[in-house]
Amino acid sequence: MAKTEEALKQKALERFLIEEETKAFRKEFSALHPYDQAVFFMEQKQDNRMRIYAFLSPKEMSDIMENIDLQSTEKYITEMDSNFASMILAEMAVDDAVDILQELTKDEVASFLTIMDHEPANEIKDLLHYEEKTAGSIMTTEYVSFMENNTKATTLQEMKELAPDAETIYYTYVLDENKKLAGVLSLRNLIVAEDDEVVGDIMSDNVVSVPVGMDQEEVAKMIRDYDFLALPVVDFQNHLLGIITVDDILDVMEEEASDDYSKLAAVSDVDVTATSPFIAAKMRLPWLIILLFLGMITASLIGSFEETLEQVPIVAIFIPLIAGMAGNAGTQSLAVAVRGIAMGNYGKEAHLKFMLREITTGVLVGGVCGIVVILMIFFWKGNIFLGILVGIAILATLTVATLSGALIPIAMDKLKIDPAVASGPFITTLNDITSVIIYFGLATAFMRLLV
Repeated sequence: MAKTEEALKQKALERFLIEEETKAFRKEFSALHPYDQAVFFMEQKQDNRMRIYAFLSPKEMSDIMENIDLQSTEKYITEMDSNFASMILAEMAVDDAVDILQELTKDEVASFLTIMDHEPANEIKDLLHYEEKTAGSIMTTEYVSFMENNTKATTLQEMKELAPDAETIYYTYVLDENKKLAGVLSLRNLIVAEDDEVVGDIMSDNVVSVPVGMDQEEVAKMIRDYDFLALPVVDFQNHLLGIITVDDILDVMEEEASDDYSKLAAVSDVDVTATSPFIAAKMRLPWLIILLFLGMITASLIGSFEETLEQVPIVAIFIPLIAGMAGNAGTQSLAVAVRGIAMGNYGKEAHLKFMLREITTGVLVGGVCGIVVILMIFFWKGNIFLGILVGIAILATLTVATLSGALIPIAMDKLKIDPAVASGPFITTLNDITSVIIYFGLATAFMRLLV
């Protein structure tokens, strides 16, 4: 029933757009939640989107743009009138406007900032010069701060004036006479305090802040660990530059998770919805070429055991089984390791504990799979020695694969290389090489028992 009503509302809104019934459209559209407005907007063809731009104010469009996936905003911002787009950006939260502008070319950014009013343009410029994926690039300058010698009554009066333009007022920040961050003041503590109390006596001076150059992933971990709604950003002299709110961190966590997932598949920086096939192919090819050469190493290794294959050709049919099992086990261990590193779960002792756990897991999994294979091959081929060979090979390859899946990302993390670069295909290909060496090495050593 609810879906039917939504469909009817959508058709009505589309009809209002086509027939250019501005008042009727605005009435129905304004009743929707901004997220639902954004969903409706993105589902429209360009002709209808152009009508929406004409029907809505820059402020109303800014609420929609803040609910659109960042990678899609470039298309909408650049298709509308540039004056209208600049007004939308000026109405948005500064950090959100900066995020959108970072998706555009330098010429487009310069054009929008030139058209824009000086005050919002200067606020945006202040944030644009920070390096991407740092605390400075995701912070907002729309916060509330007070001097520590203010009284509660004065502070509340100032807050009434400042609150409409602030991104959050649940936390306010207290500055000393040198305008350095001195403490944090919650709205609750401010409300329950006496009118003549001084802010410096009410605040908590145990304030946690982050340097402006800190990586956004580290900031996300801090907000997660401390359960903050916002986190102040300071320079090297502890001057307050801005704040990072939890909604910005949710976007960061989604971005980082997507980035790690892409790297695990060796398709980093490829957006399947927004990238053309030619660009996607160009970005994927380097990894695939590397893996192709590694695959040739595997093929040459198999070729070096030609004599074994001639005398015992039956061993060839189990190559895909052993290589596939090793690749799967290595990828599982890799995923656990990368996630643990990303969550900050591994210190020096935790590294050793994790490695020991993965080796033990590899032995247990390999042992069980080996026994199952031995029984299957015995009942299928009636050759117990062949079964034992394949079983031992699986035990050894799964143990090595699990260890490599854990060891490689940890080693890369120690070398300050993103551990997600140790992608699934890369680990799989390396495990193919080790599994071939182990399997054919055992087959060659015990060939007389198989003939």
